[in-house]
Amino acid sequence: MSHKLRKTGMAVLIGASLLLGGSVIVQAQVPPERRYHCERRIRQAEINLQRAIERHGERSRQAEKRRRELEEVRARCRGQL
Repeated sequence: MSHKLRKTGMAVLIGASLLLGGSVIVQAQVPPERRYHCERRIRQAEINLQRAIERHGERSRQAEKRRRELEEVRARCRGQL
């Protein structure tokens, strides 16, 4: 392996490590109350889905609506965290 290729590979490895390390630090800085509220909203959406399934059936339009709502809440929380 040439010296230039090894040097480039090492630079890529260091850059990737810095990017991964930075994303971990950013996630660690999410306020606990935001994480708590997201978890609570997701849990409530899961409960709503379960209720709709019990009341109207697995493939009812009510259950489908609650599934969409659950996915929307999860997506919003992923964007915030």
